[in-house]
Amino acid sequence: MGKDVEVGGHDYGAKDYQDPPPADLFDPEELTKWSFYRAIIAEFVATLLFLYITVLTVIGYKSQTDPAHSSDQCGGVGILGIAWAFGGMIFVLVYCTAGISGGHINPAVTFGLFLARKVTLPRAFMYIVAQCLGAICGCGLVKAFQKSYYNTYGGGANELADGYSKGTGLGAEIIGTFVLVYTVFSATDPKRNARDSHVPVLAPLPIGFAVFMVHLATIPITGTGINPARSFGAAVMYGKEKAWDDQWLFRVGPMIGAAIAALYHQYVLRAGVAKGLGSFSSNA
Repeated sequence: MGKDVEVGGHDYGAKDYQDPPPADLFDPEELTKWSFYRAIIAEFVATLLFLYITVLTVIGYKSQTDPAHSSDQCGGVGILGIAWAFGGMIFVLVYCTAGISGGHINPAVTFGLFLARKVTLPRAFMYIVAQCLGAICGCGLVKAFQKSYYNTYGGGANELADGYSKGTGLGAEIIGTFVLVYTVFSATDPKRNARDSHVPVLAPLPIGFAVFMVHLATIPITGTGINPARSFGAAVMYGKEKAWDDQWLFRVGPMIGAAIAALYHQYVLRAGVAKGLGSFSSNA
């Protein structure tokens, strides 16, 4: 049932699995490796492509359902199509970049993995910078190609919808990001990867579906952030005051959700607290 894995030159069964050591807070050696900078470039390009496709989808939908240009209010891809665009692009991009950078494409994901000591501080910092710059450039491409539509239809920027309180918006962002980051931890759990050989191949699928499902639930509330780079890039390029009014929701909320997901997975599901106290070990 459990597939044997090789650790330290010896064969062990799944029951003898040992967690990989936590990443150092700072590893000077990684700064000298090309793989470090290649991963940063991969995060930049992936986030650029993510924002380019998804923001184009949002603007296209709004233009197709604008009463001033179309009498068909059921035209366009709809909320379902927008959710598919976001989830589908995450599926594709995680699949393409997972072997290079880990396929984060989201500062909240990077932050959660950093708290779980899966990445070093310099890598986490550079990933977040690359993701934010990629988001700005992706939105910039959309604005360059469709400037009139971009300005008319809000630039794909996240805004708290009318009728919802800031507390509701913050809660939606926290819970939505928790779902995403929890899925990332579960889909990439090294213990599952060692036991089930198909897990690494399938990992992008549940991550993409998590993004899809969260968008279905929260587009009517906040337009769905759950990705500080996505919200930041769209706000920067749109540049209107309304786009910045509630930006803190799309930064604070996702980071809180990511932190809760990291703590839940590492210290509850993987029994990190119990292991630290030495009372018992996880059988999960």
